[in-house]
Amino acid sequence: MNTIPLTQEKIIGKHVFGNLYDINSEILNNKDFLHNIILEAVKVAKMTLVESKAWSFGEKKGGVSVIALVEESHIALHTWSEYNYATLDVYTCGEKSDPQAAFDYVVSQLKPKRYKMFYADRSSGFGLGDNS
Repeated sequence: MNTIPLTQEKIIGKHVFGNLYDINSEILNNKDFLHNIILEAVKVAKMTLVESKAWSFGEKKGGVSVIALVEESHIALHTWSEYNYATLDVYTCGEKSDPQAAFDYVVSQLKPKRYKMFYADRSSGFGLGDNS
């Protein structure tokens, strides 16, 4: 039987994500504005940008998607202008990066009337609830 050596080193995985409600639909269709918000969120969170891209989608349930690939993982924003709604996902495995700061910055710029935020610890290592 092969065993995995246990080390003191581990990946620090921090995942902040949520749903943003009742946002001005004009903001949610502005691809350049949203792209710039995500680029600034990368800086605010002390992440290192690898590449970013933004897309506009028309038709029913249209909106914008913005993805920033960072050395530490990613930031993803998806909007639905018809529903004045967006989802935001900030995941990082960087010990010095701050996904909460990125999430808070995006919320401050989109100004939803309400939002739900969630946090998941996605660090490596063995602990309670592991199936290892």
